[in-house]
Parts: sequence; C-alpha cells; structure tokens
Amino acid sequence: MKSMFPKISASLAALSLAGAPLSMAGDVPASSPEGKSALMGWLEGDYLLGTWGGLRTDLKERGADFELFYFGSLPSNVDGGIKTGTVYQGAVLGVVDLDMEKLAGLEGGRLFLSSVWLHGEEGFSDEHIGDMNKVNLVDFSNMLRLWEAWYSQKLLDGKLTVKAGIMSVDRDFIVPEYYNSLSSINFLNQTFFYPTLAFNLYQIPDFPYGNHSLPSTPYGALGVFLKVEPTEGFYVQAAVYEGNPDDSYHGVDLRLDGSEGALIYAETGFRWNRESGLPGSVKLGGFYHTDEFSDVREGVSFVVDNRFGLNPPEPGEHDGNYGGYLLAEQYLWLEEGRGDPAMQGAIGFFRVAAAPGDRNLTEFGIDGGIVLKGLIPGRDWDTIGLGLSYLKVSGNIADGVRDVNRNYGTNFETPDYEGLVELSYKAQLTAWWTLQPSVQWVLHPGGGTAFDDPPGDAIAFVLQTTLRF
Repeated sequence: MKSMFPKISASLAALSLAGAPLSMAGDVPASSPEGKSALMGWLEGDYLLGTWGGLRTDLKERGADFELFYFGSLPSNVDGGIKTGTVYQGAVLGVVDLDMEKLAGLEGGRLFLSSVWLHGEEGFSDEHIGDMNKVNLVDFSNMLRLWEAWYSQKLLDGKLTVKAGIMSVDRDFIVPEYYNSLSSINFLNQTFFYPTLAFNLYQIPDFPYGNHSLPSTPYGALGVFLKVEPTEGFYVQAAVYEGNPDDSYHGVDLRLDGSEGALIYAETGFRWNRESGLPGSVKLGGFYHTDEFSDVREGVSFVVDNRFGLNPPEPGEHDGNYGGYLLAEQYLWLEEGRGDPAMQGAIGFFRVAAAPGDRNLTEFGIDGGIVLKGLIPGRDWDTIGLGLSYLKVSGNIADGVRDVNRNYGTNFETPDYEGLVELSYKAQLTAWWTLQPSVQWVLHPGGGTAFDDPPGDAIAFVLQTTLRF
C-alpha cells in the first residue's frame, strides 16, 4: 500500500545548533564537582567526556567551542498504517562555533560549522505509516554531510545581524523558543519543529515543475540573512536562499543555479516579559519561491495518465509559490518564579500556516498543545508534552482525484486531512543524557488516499536517547 502522493519530509528537526551553542541533551546546569567523588563529578558535569582535562574550557574561553551529540531512536509502528514493525535510526552531530572577536579581533564576528551523520534504516514513516508528518526526528536518508557553514557579523551595538553562507532555513524562521526550543526537545514528531505545510515547495517529484530539494534539516542552502532588532522585545528579519540547493550525500556541491529561482523568507516577532513575569512571544512571517510550480489538480491526472503510459500533456503551471504562518507561545504558570533555573511550569503554544491550494499538496495546517516542566516532585527538569496537529490536503488535489475517478471509473479515496496527537515524556537523567518515550496517534496517514488501499490510522511509539559528548 503506497500513498498516492509522495510524503512531505517535515524536517525541523532537533539536530540544530545554529543559534548559541546549546545542550541538546538538556539545559541542566552542572553542579560544582569540588568535594565530590569522581563518579558524582562525572554524572553532574555538562559532558559525557568531561572537559578534556580542562582543554575544552580553555578553548572555549579563547573563542573556540566544540560540540558533539548523538541521537539514537527506536521508532515502532504498533498498529495500523502500512505495516507494523520497529527499526533503528541514529544521528551524530558535530559543531564548531568560533568567536571571531576573541580569535581574530573581529568584534561581533562569528564563524559556524556543522556536520551530520545519519544512519540506520531509512524511510520508517514512508515504509511503515505513510504519514506526511514524520513521527521520528531523525527519519532521513543515510548520509554524512556538511550541514551549515556560515559567517555572521553583528553591527550597530548588536541591533543588526548579517549572515552569509550555507544555512538551513528552519534554523532562523518559524523557530520555537519555549515549548520545543533547540536546547529542550519536548516532542519527537517533526511537525512540531518546522510545520509540514512549509515543505509544500518541495517533494512532488512526479510533477514536471516545482520539485526542489529542501534547504532545511539536514540540508543547507547558500543564502544571505539580515536581522534588525532595535529592542529586546521586537525584531524584523529576512533571508534569500538558493532555490534548489545541494541535496547530495556530502553537502559540498556549492552552486547558485538561478534557473530554479530563489526562496525568500521574512518574519517579524514580538517578545514580552523577558526578565520578569510570564514570558511569551509571537511570530508572523511568510515565504515566497520565485520558480514555476505545477497546477496540482491537473498534476494528479498527469501522474495517473503517465502510469497508464498515455503520454499526457504537461499540467498548467503557476509563477511562484508562497505561504504564511503565525506562531505564538506563552508561559501559563511558573512554579517558583523566574529565579528557578529549571523554569518549572506550563507552556502553551499555537501555530497556524496556510498556502494556496492550486499549487501545493497541503493548504492549511494548525497545531498546538502544552508542555509541563517539573510536574513530578524531585524531577525538576523532566517534561511532559501534549501536542495536536491538523493538516488539510489541498482541495485542488481532492478535485484531481475526483477527476481521475470520473474519467477512469476508479474509486480512489478522496484525500482530506492528516491528524496527529503526541504524548511525550522526557527524562533528564544527567545534564548530558536524556531518555524520551513518545506515543503518537496518526489519523488519516498521508491524507487518507492511495492508489491501492489507504493506510489506516496508526499508533506509533518512539524511544529516543540523546547524549552530549
């Protein structure tokens, strides 16, 4: 049973460190090891491998920060979907973050490099569930590649940031700060990092136009980024990326191919209660791609006709593609106030995104939920997350399926939506080690349509561990 339409690869994933170097295994501060046993000092340190005898600390003070993370996942489809089963998927992320002011006297300068090794069994969602919102953070093709390589410069007392190089768009735009921040992974489904709808510009390979590689985790694109932040509570930012970046297994095929357009993002954000009270933020933005994109209704008939060997005419095309989004986060309650380093309490979030249905696989998406931190006494850094997502398949796609049924006398299911409920618990075992089980209920995987039988609702269980070396 294969989905009639290719799956959207919703990668936002959790592997990012494009902001300040963060503890992906959790942001727990280490206790001073003085007066403790070697074992306790190791367990309470920030890194599995310690400070390399003080060398790591010395290098960081001089401006050179090195990070290495390991993500190991066991995703399982327990019931429904395409087929049940369990696989192993993993990722190793390496980061070099250089403070160019300390190293070379360039005030406000920063050089950032990252690489990722993805391994294990590929395509868990595609082979087992058939969903568009992938249930596992590291569900990608196996590869060892350069991820990001960029230089940034702060100007005007830090109010202006200019960045250029190889960048992932999901490291700068539609990025959660509280409920699923880059330093605290509270959900394992990819859509809660970067909305699946934002991947509309890609992943329709059977269509003649609009099939681009994706400048998002774990891929990067050549681009230029500009951010203006006149106050701590307000910013405006924009970026231009290569329209069809390198999607090779190594990531070093640098090119600027203007024939396939450019991807443009813009976002403005507001933050409040940064120092006291209940913090929150809201982000409003949009994206535009300058290339040509196939009409999806005509594209459905084009795909079917091709499979029957009828050599159909190409579908109509649209100039450009675009979408918009809004992301809001708010602390609802703090157990011990802002003086608590764990920030125990409750965080609510809401996000909505939309795009035109005549040239996209999906046209509307909405998700939201709540994260509880420190709910269990004595487990201040543990989190419980409940997230819900609804993704509407384009009405034009549905019309295209009806056209096929009418023209061929078939009875394909008309696609409508994909739904998701995730319940996750992250246990902070040490500052450098987390263990996280996640239960996910996937409704109408792939939107509920297929050439054969559509996959049924699925129950997935994912167990992930994260180590910071």
